[in-house]
Amino acid sequence: MRKSIDPFTPAVELAAAIRRKEVSPVEIVDRCLRRMDEFDPRLNAFCHRADDDVRKAASAAADAVARAATADDLPPFHGVPLPIKDLLDVAGWPTTHGSAGAGQAPAAASDLVVQRFVDAGFILLGKTTTSEFGSLPFTESEALGISRNPWDPNRTPGGSSSGAGAAVAAGMAPIAHAEDGGGSIRIPASCNGLVGLKPTRGLVTGGTVAVEGLATSGVLTRSVADTAAALDVLARHDPAAWWSPPTPHRSFATAMKTDLPAGLRIGALTDSPVDGISVDPACAEAVSVTLRTLESAGHHVVDTRLPLPPTDELVAAFTTIWNVGGAGIELAEPDRVEPHNRVLREAARAIDSWAYVEGVRKTQQLSRRIVEGFVAGFDLLVTPTMACLPPPVGAWRAGTDDDPLRALLNSYPMGVFTSVFNVTGQPAISLPVHHDAATGLPVGVQIVAAPWREDLLLQVSRTLEFAHPWTDRRPPVSRG
Repeated sequence: MRKSIDPFTPAVELAAAIRRKEVSPVEIVDRCLRRMDEFDPRLNAFCHRADDDVRKAASAAADAVARAATADDLPPFHGVPLPIKDLLDVAGWPTTHGSAGAGQAPAAASDLVVQRFVDAGFILLGKTTTSEFGSLPFTESEALGISRNPWDPNRTPGGSSSGAGAAVAAGMAPIAHAEDGGGSIRIPASCNGLVGLKPTRGLVTGGTVAVEGLATSGVLTRSVADTAAALDVLARHDPAAWWSPPTPHRSFATAMKTDLPAGLRIGALTDSPVDGISVDPACAEAVSVTLRTLESAGHHVVDTRLPLPPTDELVAAFTTIWNVGGAGIELAEPDRVEPHNRVLREAARAIDSWAYVEGVRKTQQLSRRIVEGFVAGFDLLVTPTMACLPPPVGAWRAGTDDDPLRALLNSYPMGVFTSVFNVTGQPAISLPVHHDAATGLPVGVQIVAAPWREDLLLQVSRTLEFAHPWTDRRPPVSRG
């Protein structure tokens, strides 16, 4: 019996259907490619397509299903398509980093994160758009053009995992790779009505420690179960890494299904950590909805405040590291870098080694202060994911002709609640618990746990998914 393919079927369900031989990887890939043909000209989620490669991989996956003696012989996501954000290398495909200054030479080898996806059975579906060097929470670049939100194409899908968010929300992919160095998994999750988990620093390793551990890889999905199962693929002990924890003693997919401990201490942060940034009422309401749900389940909302340091200290330490992190990307045509990144690269070159070391030291000190206060005061912290609804396309440009760095300042409302937890390295997830009544746009809530407590984060996320079902929501563009 063949199974009809809903383009919004979760990845774990697709994998199970493939193992039961109810659907073929070829059929699933063909459906994804058709939807890319239909919707991507408007949304611009993909920057590199290699349809022949994808179809060959799907055919090989189908042959492997036919040869397998039992379903257990297949890897967990065998035959499921997944695109890669265009900041990681995929062997044989170019990596532009979202920049017109990058060359088009194919990568010689795949990044370790990409290889983990391949080893898990995923079929690489192409590469998704990102802002140049992933430095801003939207994609409107000279190299890749404007990426748009399936809920309202006049608005951004967030970023810098812009294409990943739009692709999953529009049903062009069941799951997508994403990266987060200041909110770039959680922001597009909020903008597109998806689930986006930033893991604990060091849980997911790559070839090197990116941006002193501020950045990490993960996925964007429609369901908590997909997020948990994908984390099981990515969070493997890596003995060659500078730091890597042991593989967890139980899978995240198993931990997710465990009941929450009783009487958790739930903190809340609804005021912007940065002065002068107001929080949209819909974003604040997403927090209220979440707190009411958790209180009704027997947990305790506490008045303890997160011990955040002065904003100028945190921003100064973060930007010292962040600026230098982007400066190491090799470019074929450096003069074609966008103005704000050109300024950042020049600033990075002006930072001497003493100042950089001091920035790293200060960041670690601030992180310790925040995490110690968090552990003492909360089990979980609830915040808006963003202080605003998804901004209109082009909103970031105000004032950039006179000052290119206005692009960063104009983006603050999108990342003001997320970036602090890149500094602390804590796991944080954005969940689509709410919608704005006036616009119909999805509104995410961010939940933060102590380091290495992804299990608790996934458990509470599953509780909220049951209370506020979101997997059947469809953005207007995805309906044609």
